[in-house]
Amino acid sequence: MRTRRHLGALALALLLATTVQAEPMRRFALVIGNDEGGSDTRPLSYAREDARKMHGLLSRLGGVSLGDARLLLNEEAQDVLTTLSNLEASIKAAQARGERTALLVYYSGHAKDGALRLGVTRLPFDTFKRRLADAPADIRIAILDSCRSGALTRTKGARRAPAFEIDSGATRDARGLVILTSSSADEDSQESDAIGGSYFSHHLSSGLLGDADCSGDGQVTLFEAYSHAYARTVADTAASSAGPQHPTFSYDLAGNGDLVITSLRASEGLVVPRTAPVGAYYFVNPGGLVVAELEKAPDTERRVALAPGTYRVKRRMEDRLRIGEVEVRRGQETVLEESRLRDAPFSDDPVKGARGRGSFWTAGLTGGYHSFFNRSIRETLFLSVPMLGAEANLHNYFREDWVWSFDVALGGRAAMLNLESLTGASYRYSALHLGTSLTTEWHVGDLAPFAGARLTYLYMGRKFDGAVFPDQFYSTFSPGLVAGLRYRLLRSLHLTGRGRIHYLTYNVHEQGAANPNSSLGFWELAALVTYEL
Repeated sequence: MRTRRHLGALALALLLATTVQAEPMRRFALVIGNDEGGSDTRPLSYAREDARKMHGLLSRLGGVSLGDARLLLNEEAQDVLTTLSNLEASIKAAQARGERTALLVYYSGHAKDGALRLGVTRLPFDTFKRRLADAPADIRIAILDSCRSGALTRTKGARRAPAFEIDSGATRDARGLVILTSSSADEDSQESDAIGGSYFSHHLSSGLLGDADCSGDGQVTLFEAYSHAYARTVADTAASSAGPQHPTFSYDLAGNGDLVITSLRASEGLVVPRTAPVGAYYFVNPGGLVVAELEKAPDTERRVALAPGTYRVKRRMEDRLRIGEVEVRRGQETVLEESRLRDAPFSDDPVKGARGRGSFWTAGLTGGYHSFFNRSIRETLFLSVPMLGAEANLHNYFREDWVWSFDVALGGRAAMLNLESLTGASYRYSALHLGTSLTTEWHVGDLAPFAGARLTYLYMGRKFDGAVFPDQFYSTFSPGLVAGLRYRLLRSLHLTGRGRIHYLTYNVHEQGAANPNSSLGFWELAALVTYEL
């Protein structure tokens, strides 16, 4: 049955080469990504990253304006329904102006027990499909990348396997509901570290970027994209421990029309010329992840609509690789020249694989206390002060569970000069810290202890009231260590407690001292409230 379904999808792709373009229509998109599925599931690594990629792809190539696209990351079921209602209102307004409309809903995340799992909330399959069926758009397309999502294609009235004929004059009359899922009703959907996403979403996106353009007309239709994603997903998961993963397809279309999903711009992207060698080409971003693939046949020109940026190109041969670098410029067409590729051993493969979870940012506010260990120093020279600041943290960028942090903090207080020869003068003491840290975390449920190294720039000064003495300041760089504990309070809200110790050298100018340089140490304790972006 699965073989017939796959062959039907391939036959459909060939039929689509003669399909005429549909008349222009207003397109709306709701893109959802959620790594969390509740306490009885394990967090996904790439659901949000897949959603970000799809949102960018539809906005750039899919004819969806930014004002008509909504991206929801780690939101709950009610947020999805509310956003869908808002889009439906915009669709009705467009139709009132005589516009034809299409609605595309993409979901990447958990599904279990007959429901989409959005954090601790659930959206039942029946409710989700009913909302899609009742949506006012002329064409409604749902793409679900989740485990056992194929249960949605078992609903009465929807047929599996897109092996039907296309009426080449009916595309402008197409109306109805189409559902694509990443797996059948009894299969898990699988992720890959090498591509930094799920197999299905990766091949679907790669197909929409151009690899699925079987007809070579510079457009990728819905059925071309599905056929491509089906074949590549089955092939890539056939040898996995979870077994092969079979995407499913159902449709309920009046008019049997097709829909162009992406248009490959002639003025921007990468062209693999007709004269280029045949084979599979892989395009790798600076992070070592494959962002697109392209199968080059003999005597054909192929186009891949890569976003502007620098990419490593890889073509695998029997005994070696051909690799090189290409820059895709905004608004320009770039031709891949074979002369820019070089032979390389397999050990030089630019595909490095991804972390267990995609990189993400947290940002928050800190409150703490700063003090030197030396009592004499902290009472007379560098005072102990409360500190307030802000911090931004980049997680999983270098490798999984590594955190690169950037922080700024400011503190100060009023004081009286307290030296043996000088007393009674009042002043304002201020301290400014600009720092960066690199730490590693160890996750234990909602807790994540961490430790690492830090480098900070210190500025400490005092300004005397009435200018009775000149203002004084001292600045230096100081290395140190940091450790603490992060607690996940809510889905995107974290509480952190941490401590730091630092070292610096200070010239104390003590009369008769053999070595006027003194080694000083200070400590900081702080609490941090952060929000996951």
